[in-house]
Amino acid sequence: MSTPFPFTAVVGQDDLRLALLLNAVSPAVGGVLVRGEKGTAKSTAVRALSALLPAVEVVTGCRFSCDPAAPDPACPDGPHEVEASSTRPARMVELPVGASEDRLVGALDIERALSEGVKAFEPGLLADAHRGILYVDEVNLLHDHLVDLLLDAAAMGASYVEREGVSVRHAARFLLVGTMNPEEGELRPQLLDRFGLTVEVAASREPDQRVEVVRRRLAHDDDPAAFVARWADEEAEVRARIVAARALLPSVRLGDGALRQIAATCAAFEVDGMRADIVTARTATALAAWAGRTDVLAEDVRQAALLALPHRRRRNPFDAPGLDEDKLDETLEEFSGSDGDGGDGGPDDEPDPDPDGPGGGGQPPQEGPDDGSPAGDVPAQGEPSEDGQAPAGRSAAEQSPVRAAEPFRTKVLSVPGLGEGAAGRRSRARTEHGRTTGSRRPRGALTKLHLAATVQAAAPHQLARGRSGRGLVVRRDDLRQATREGREGNLVLFVVDASGSMAARQRMSAVKGAVLSLLLDAYQRRDKVGLVTFRGSAAEVALPPTSSVDAAAVRLESLPTGGRTPLSAGLLRAHEVLRVERLRDSARRPLVVVVTDGRATGGPEPVATAGRAARLFAAEGVASVVVDCESGPVRLGLAGRLAGELGGTAVTLDALRADSLAGLVRDVQGTSRRAA
Repeated sequence: MSTPFPFTAVVGQDDLRLALLLNAVSPAVGGVLVRGEKGTAKSTAVRALSALLPAVEVVTGCRFSCDPAAPDPACPDGPHEVEASSTRPARMVELPVGASEDRLVGALDIERALSEGVKAFEPGLLADAHRGILYVDEVNLLHDHLVDLLLDAAAMGASYVEREGVSVRHAARFLLVGTMNPEEGELRPQLLDRFGLTVEVAASREPDQRVEVVRRRLAHDDDPAAFVARWADEEAEVRARIVAARALLPSVRLGDGALRQIAATCAAFEVDGMRADIVTARTATALAAWAGRTDVLAEDVRQAALLALPHRRRRNPFDAPGLDEDKLDETLEEFSGSDGDGGDGGPDDEPDPDPDGPGGGGQPPQEGPDDGSPAGDVPAQGEPSEDGQAPAGRSAAEQSPVRAAEPFRTKVLSVPGLGEGAAGRRSRARTEHGRTTGSRRPRGALTKLHLAATVQAAAPHQLARGRSGRGLVVRRDDLRQATREGREGNLVLFVVDASGSMAARQRMSAVKGAVLSLLLDAYQRRDKVGLVTFRGSAAEVALPPTSSVDAAAVRLESLPTGGRTPLSAGLLRAHEVLRVERLRDSARRPLVVVVTDGRATGGPEPVATAGRAARLFAAEGVASVVVDCESGPVRLGLAGRLAGELGGTAVTLDALRADSLAGLVRDVQGTSRRAA
């Protein structure tokens, strides 16, 4: 077993270390989500924390780590008559991204439950993590139903396993820590809110600090035991401080003044619900205990707000987490000193942060167009013409990107048929969760019993099996697995026309707004997304298929326009992207969204070539939608013709809105079936 890196030897990352220590002092804070780029010591710090936690006293032989002083009366291994107890180190349990539901919550032996009436329960990772740490690396990649189970257990302090009327409950109180790289996709806002604290981590840009990181890492790898011994005193000091802070925590006073500051701060930043207020209060109390004080001061409230509020301020997935520290200081100052507590030791004693410096302000500055025109506008002079020619003095490639219009809610576009892809919220699929549609013989371990089908299979054999009592004689061959239908996530591949004809009459702002709206929908439905653009003489993959919808939004925002319309190149590049992605993930079905006015220019026979490229998608039965961006009094209907070649359907920009999209899903499905 490898020797963990000492917690006190981690260089920098002050917010990360503080958030972890506060949860060690007060697990009621609710855990911590660590967001940051790869290679920033996220996992190292979390794994090192377990060595600092006080040892746990448990009932000897209890698989659920019951406390001898207060054993769980509903423990599956109970009831406990505590005669023997033992002490063990606090555990840190890791939940793999690919874990099954049974591995997380535990498994029941359904065959024994039916035939013998015995609750044969095998504990899962939640039981192992009780009174310790449950660590989920890459929590944003965890399946939604596992995240829901995990956070429910963390909130209730108990895990429930239900299988066809057989129920087992056990205590599950743990420190929940998740790490994630935002480039690989975001957590849903409601799940973000369930984490008590969130910290952003990044690698230091200071050469001296980077040198020290490398020096310590190499020293640990060369001789782990010697390196740990060098930091033993610091580790013991922090461990003793955690114990002292835990003992002091019940005596910490959270006065009305501090409570008013907390409430005013949460209201000022317009966070939803009351969880933010509660978490901030608990965090401020833990900060006071960590500092060895029995009164919560304004500085505790300020630090607690910086840890508990940034991730709760996001209004949509593309908002960057952050907190305006100037506004925070103003709010705390306004509500300071109400009753003599919570008003001293506040931020007034500190120099005001530079709003333009690295620590000032929670939101990055919004950059407007280079020429200073309003967001979304194209300069009035030199507007590109319908044939894609650039204005005088500027090449097609030099046209400035325009801002996207405000996003709107769209109705779902789905892939026809029944898939078997990753769990999501878009198209119909066979899944482990959803409504029961039938039964089959289990392949491997039984996970979802179809009770009626199992009884029906066992009933004809009861006489031959010598049944004499009231119980049903059930054999392994009788068991039936329930087949269920739910929703899957798809690969939504955007093929966006960025030619000069699209830039005319400021259409590109509306086009980007429509694509941004569809990206929001893809985020909510747990899709992968990709972005192919075409302009000038070629097409490019602006974003390979990814789970990070944020990255697609960033690429879309900086998308330039101009030049001719190589429609066939865009379609062929999209076809190649799908071919490669099919080799990587054959179960995930694609939905191609082509955003264009349908014009095809450049190269020999551009219209005929585009038609041949489109028919490749129709021949393979790929579901597709063409968003028709043509405008003006005279319309050529080229986008509709392209949709016919693709075997899909066309919809105008105006009809893409949720309140005017009636029947589109039905049209997509019907057209795709006819094409297939």
